[in-house]
Amino acid sequence: MITTDVQAAAAAIRAGGLVGMPTETVYGLAADATNRSAIERLYTVKGRPTDHPSIVHIATVDDARSWVAEWPAEADLLARRFWPGPLTLILPAGKRADPAALGGTGTVALRLPDNLLALELIEACGTGLAAPSANRFGRVSPTTALHVAEDLGSDVDVILDGGRCGVGLESTIVDLTGAKPRILRPGAITAEMVEEALQTPLSPLLADAPRAPGTLAAHYAPRLPVVLIAAPSDVEDPRSTTLIAPTGTSAVGFHAVVDAGDTPATYAERLYALLRASDMSGAARIAVLPPEQTGIGIAVMDRLRRAAASA
Repeated sequence: MITTDVQAAAAAIRAGGLVGMPTETVYGLAADATNRSAIERLYTVKGRPTDHPSIVHIATVDDARSWVAEWPAEADLLARRFWPGPLTLILPAGKRADPAALGGTGTVALRLPDNLLALELIEACGTGLAAPSANRFGRVSPTTALHVAEDLGSDVDVILDGGRCGVGLESTIVDLTGAKPRILRPGAITAEMVEEALQTPLSPLLADAPRAPGTLAAHYAPRLPVVLIAAPSDVEDPRSTTLIAPTGTSAVGFHAVVDAGDTPATYAERLYALLRASDMSGAARIAVLPPEQTGIGIAVMDRLRRAAASA
């Protein structure tokens, strides 16, 4: 059921159900983060490995403190600066979240989304919502309610329709459990923005980083193979290839050419919808000319590399 009725969605969550929840990044598949059976159903529906943690979405900065064992000064600085927004903080877990939502990590990933319907839903439920992206595991994330319905069908109880997601890529993940903060997944909040807020450089070391959502080598993949290119001329058989490229790219002879926009931000907003459409184009493969590697363009490239690794 696709609806804008927050109370209907909250009733489904309270009954142990699953809800397609809009955020500014992508749609999440939401369940009560304290309900073991609901979390187990969520993982089954997604086909998500049980050792892969989920992000717990909360409604206020103050509420975040009740989900953690420690709330360091860095967490307060980043939360006050970037929440609500596309930033996830990894912190030592408290006792509130069911361990099934944590993937056995001992840490909790927290985010306060910048979406009014999502915040109304969380508040109406009176608990945090574990909400990985509302698609089958490893596939392209949904950025509209219709995408959720196409992917999950009757496996989701209610889909709360908040329109198209404005950011279009998953949140930046910052780990605050080590000696120095570090970014585990890039997003709209860039490393430079985090460093400016903290007034300290980030750690580049990831070898001992906790497991985090969306950081597998192969992820975010459409069904067709994805090939990253530096120029349209790199494609050997354009007639059987759909090309995704920035506005104004000169390309002839392709099965289809898809306009990804003229800025990295527009590219990010459109990316997942374009991958989904390209999957249905009748081509044999998808070639992608990435955007400029600045700002959120770095996150776009991260998602494209992982999509290409699934080929």
